Parts: sequence; C-alpha cells; structure tokens
Amino acid sequence: MTNAYLPACCSPLSDHWPLPQRLPGVQLLSTRFVPAQLDPEDFSRAAIAPVPGVAKRQAEYLAGRLCARAALLRLTGTASVPSIGADRAPQWPAGTLGSISHGHGWAGAIVAQVQDWRGLGLDVEKLLPTARAERLAAEILTPAELLRLQGLTAAQRAQRISLTFSSKESLFKALYPLVRRHFYFQDAELLSVNPDGSLSLRLLIDLHPDWPAGSQLAGQFAEFEGYLLSLVGIPG
Repeated sequence: MTNAYLPACCSPLSDHWPLPQRLPGVQLLSTRFVPAQLDPEDFSRAAIAPVPGVAKRQAEYLAGRLCARAALLRLTGTASVPSIGADRAPQWPAGTLGSISHGHGWAGAIVAQVQDWRGLGLDVEKLLPTARAERLAAEILTPAELLRLQGLTAAQRAQRISLTFSSKESLFKALYPLVRRHFYFQDAELLSVNPDGSLSLRLLIDLHPDWPAGSQLAGQFAEFEGYLLSLVGIPG
C-alpha cells in the first residue's frame, strides 16, 4: 500500500513516456507542481520527511519523491521513498536504481531493477534563452562542441547548448553511482544528436577501470512545452 495523499501543489501523477524510445523494465512517473500552493503540512500528510529550504525547494523535493515512490510501487510492489545520502544523491532500495529530476514546475522519477540496468540518469531543463546560452557556452561545451555550433542559427545554438547541458547532467547521474567520483562538463562531450531524438556522449577522462576515456554512452531527448528532457541509460 502507498499513501495516496496528493498535495494541492502537485498535479495527478502521469506515466506518460515523453521520450522517443521506451526502455524495457523501466518505470517513469511525473507531475507538475506549483510551489506557491505548497502547504507546510503536505509532507506529513504524504508521509515524506521534509527538507529545509524555501517553498520552491520543498515543493520540487516533495514532487520528485512522490514520483519516485509511485514508480517504485509499480516496479516492486512496495512503496518506498528514497532517502538522501551523505553525497546528496538519492538512496534507492536494495535491488533497484533510479534518477529524480525537477525544475521549473516539472518533476519526474525513473526506476528499474539492477539486473536490467546499471545506470539511469534523467534531467529536465527549460530551454535556455539565446543570450544566456551564449554566456554559458564556454563553461558547458568543450572546444570541439563549440566548433560544432558553427553554421547554426541563434535558436539552434541555444537548443544545442541546452541539450549539451542536460545530457551531461543525465550522464553524471547515470555514472556517479557506479564510479563514485565527481566529474564536470569539460570531462565529456556530446558526440552526436540525431533527428530521432537519440544522442551519444563520450568520456574525455578516465573515471574508473570500467569507464576509461573514450567510453561512449547512448541517450535520448525530447522537447515539450518549452522543456528539454534527457535520459542516459546504461543496460545491465
């Protein structure tokens, strides 16, 4: 059984798969949330431990954990709420793994069994405005990625910079539980972006004996309502 309480700040949970390719054995639940509608009692009513912070931080955390609990219930038959580890990463129940992302009023969680998937990384962003994308480009993109922006329109450049940011966030979330090492935007590159919504990334540093420089990983992405959602999955 799970606590069925849905706070007013969150829309009904959705199992719509917004990405181009559904991954076998994976559950994805999402919701929309409005921080201004958060009630301080929502955490206790939902039986989720509260977190400190402003309403925005609390609402996005609550929304993400509601999605994670519902996804785990569908996956395992047991409703569990991932705790926060010392490294601030979600602590998934034994035998499972997953990823939570939230921002700009959207929250989602993706979960799977460890025998099916080694890593999952989910990231949601709002598409960057063109001026902000250009300001951030040198921080997010490698020199090779910056060269690939040549010939693109301003809107296309902003989309590619946004996607590079999001896909590298997803890459980090998928790999960090396996390597237990922090790495940064310049440590990987977005190699290819395809019309079908698939993409590939390559590591530029040695992270782990299993993940040396040159390792390539596959991902996918989708745009909807001004959001950019990316996912990196590492099969078991």
